[in-house]
Order: sequence, then structure tokens, then C-alpha cells
Amino acid sequence: MTAQSKFCPCQSGREYDACCQPRHTGKTPAETPEALMRSRYCAFTLALWPYLIATHHKAHLNGLTETMLADGPQTQWLGLDVIASDSVKDSGSVTFKAWYKDGQGVDAIFEQSQFIREDGLWFYTTGEQFTAQLPGRNDACICKSGKKFKKCCGK
Repeated sequence: MTAQSKFCPCQSGREYDACCQPRHTGKTPAETPEALMRSRYCAFTLALWPYLIATHHKAHLNGLTETMLADGPQTQWLGLDVIASDSVKDSGSVTFKAWYKDGQGVDAIFEQSQFIREDGLWFYTTGEQFTAQLPGRNDACICKSGKKFKKCCGK
């Protein structure tokens, strides 16, 4: 998070210290799968690798480590679009697009993530990936700047 912005990178419209920070510090658990997914997106933007491992269900880690996350591709996270969110009892799903820029250009992780709740805590388990379509040149920018895509992240 930059010093210029106090707003949470998960794009909830709330300030970080009243949104994802209490989850990241362990003060407040995520109340819903969407809250967990938003806090995980925010953790990716802030490189909070321990939080990502701690909120990934252990049975679904498949050997993933903090080091692997830290050594992964360098990405600039641009924005988050939550498309759908649902939960019933101790399971839930969230469909989202997490926009980023890397050496190849702008793209998105377009996923329907699955979550389960154990002992009152939500965990990410798996996700089904889809192909994201970039916004048109004159569409609103994915970073929510208010500018057109071509004048902002699409440059």
C-alpha cells in the first residue's frame, strides 16, 4: 500500500486499518468467504505471504510455501472485481477478477474460488480458472481511477 492512499487495496472503499488490516494482524477473522477473498487479494498486493499460507486450507496447499510465493512472478496488482459471492453454512464461493500487470502486459486472474469454514475460520481451498477479457479502450479503467482504460492501465 502506498503512503498516498489509506484506502484498502481490496477496493472495498474503506480504509485499510478498518478493512483488511485487522484480518492480516489476526485481530479479526474474515466473517464471510468474500471478506477472506478480499483480504487475500490485499495480502497479495502487500506481499503478506504468511497470511496467504495461513488462510489457505492445509489439505489444499500442495506444497505451496511463503518462499514460493515470494519468488513468484513480479506483478503490479491493479484492481479487484467481485462478480458473485455465496455461502451456505460452512462452505462458500466467490467469483472475481484480480487485475494485474506483468512483463507480458495487463491480465486478470478470473476465478471461482471455493472456501470452507472450520472452527469458525474461513479457508481458501481451490479455484476454477476462466479466461478474462480485457476492457475495451474506452471502458472505465480496472483500477477504478475514473479514467478510460486506454489512458490509464491500458497504456
